[in-house]
Amino acid sequence: MAADSQPSTVIEFLDEQAEKSLLRFITCGSVDDGKSTLIGRLLYDSKLIFEDQLDTLRADSKTSGTQGGDIDFALLLDGLEAEREQGITIDVAYRFFATDKRRFIVADTPGHEQYTRNMATGASTAELAVLLVDARNGVLQQTRRHAFLCSLLGVRHLVLAVNKMDLVDYDHDRFRAIEAEFAEFARGLGYDAPISIPISALKGDNVLNPSPEMTWYRGPTLMGHLEQVEPRADLSERAFRLPVQWVNRPDHTFRGFAGTVTRGTIRPGDPIAVLPSGKTSTVARIVTMDGDLDRAVPGQAVTLTLADEIDISRGDILCRPEERPGVADQFEAKLVWMDDKSLMPQRPYLMKIGGISAGVQVTRIKHTVNVNTLEKRAARHLDLNEVGVVTLKLDRAIPFDPYMDDRHTGGFVIIDRLTNNTVGAGMIDFSLRRSSNIHWQAIDVNKEAHAQQKNQVPRMLWFTGLSGSGKSTIANLVEKKLFALGKHTYMLDGDNVRHGLNQDLGFTAEDRVENIRRVAEVGKLMVEAGLIVLVSFISPFRAERRLARDLLEDGEFIEVFIDTPVDVCAERDPKGLYKKARAGEIKNFTGIDSPYEVPEVPELHIETNDLDAEAAADKIVAYLLDH
Repeated sequence: MAADSQPSTVIEFLDEQAEKSLLRFITCGSVDDGKSTLIGRLLYDSKLIFEDQLDTLRADSKTSGTQGGDIDFALLLDGLEAEREQGITIDVAYRFFATDKRRFIVADTPGHEQYTRNMATGASTAELAVLLVDARNGVLQQTRRHAFLCSLLGVRHLVLAVNKMDLVDYDHDRFRAIEAEFAEFARGLGYDAPISIPISALKGDNVLNPSPEMTWYRGPTLMGHLEQVEPRADLSERAFRLPVQWVNRPDHTFRGFAGTVTRGTIRPGDPIAVLPSGKTSTVARIVTMDGDLDRAVPGQAVTLTLADEIDISRGDILCRPEERPGVADQFEAKLVWMDDKSLMPQRPYLMKIGGISAGVQVTRIKHTVNVNTLEKRAARHLDLNEVGVVTLKLDRAIPFDPYMDDRHTGGFVIIDRLTNNTVGAGMIDFSLRRSSNIHWQAIDVNKEAHAQQKNQVPRMLWFTGLSGSGKSTIANLVEKKLFALGKHTYMLDGDNVRHGLNQDLGFTAEDRVENIRRVAEVGKLMVEAGLIVLVSFISPFRAERRLARDLLEDGEFIEVFIDTPVDVCAERDPKGLYKKARAGEIKNFTGIDSPYEVPEVPELHIETNDLDAEAAADKIVAYLLDH
């Protein structure tokens, strides 16, 4: 930039920067392919590192660097102590920088398979990915995995940066071989012509300036390409969306709906619709901290007030009446699993999409995808870092757009209900038609009528414990005592149900989940019929017992933990199962080679070391009558 063209004030500088287009991109690829070094080199060569930062970098390079005392550019990004000790990136590091032509936000993402979830986080907002490959190693599995995730997450532009060319003597043939291998794979992902650039992030070849060592390369430098690539189409020209984050009501005179405009524009007087309710009104004001606006555009955080009093909540979407998103409670989606504990179909989770939190179950895994070959494979569960196409069922209808149309209203995360950990990230493809065609049928003889006729309060007594703990014996005694008191009961026993309803299920983790789901749904119907239903199942997983509890109203589910030590159960061993399991003749046996998750806060904790079956049954009946 010429001296006479330099901005004379801070305001002029900020105005000049605001006029430049913004490109969000990520660096990704396998471990130690040079991602952090590349970003450090970009910042260094662009003279975007302050002197004090440079002094610190030189000092850190001597103590923590990997370049024999020379500047280690990776240390600019690898800020965590664990990252510097191991020489890898763990967290996602974001950096802002600008050139004369464009502003950039770059996310340096980890290459280790263990941190794939962090890579997905960075890619979810990126328009371009710089995928690095070590010229010595070529295209690896993690290279393919990251390319595949970029395509899933809607990253439009892909650049293959073949790094460390200095370590292969800038070999032209080596570069072309890697370029050809990756291009064939990328075509299967929808990237017809990903650009390939040979670089040395450490030496600076083809990063900012053309390399004198690779005169055979005629394409752009990496920075040159980043400055030229076309950004995403103008979001202001698309259908208006404002997901409501907060209902702003400081006093009785004001009620507004706050959120960030994700796309489209809106003005006072424009018609507006609220989804999922479908109610309509017009925009009265666009309120901000700096005063009212005459127009709201993408990226602005605003509060809209409406001409009419409409019930609007966090998670609702404001849109134009003629450009509404879909509303559904069942979807097909792509799902990236991010937890060590496998995803099990029918297990209850939470889904977070925008400002909405809803209960969700994966009802079916249609297939997983082999990231090396892109082959579709049948699967019954998803393991850590696997990608699958699944169907989802939510506990309510939500507004949405397909992910490829709108990341904000089509992207979601899955949360474990017990640990509150984020365990998956997904992209909605489309709604399932049947979700809008199935409705609850009104029934006049309802649960209250059934209960009144039987003169009792319906309950589900859920007996859980190890095999041989005495669950069925105690449950049978409880039912006999209730029957003698004139109560209307029914008992669902694990062994009995497997002779009919669940005869098609085995004892894998997936089958155990489905076993409990079916029994819980049947038990719910019995409670709806006004019965006291006694369920005696090992039910080893807390998540499935929570599923059964959540099907009922508060107070209707009573968890009874029959607490018998595994050694005592094995001594009893009425069916000889423990002996066979320990001999390896029975697989997936709870307490031996399959876990049992002890109830955390059961309504009744029956320790059979202190109580015999008769006394335990009396205690349970007394609790039931008292409550």
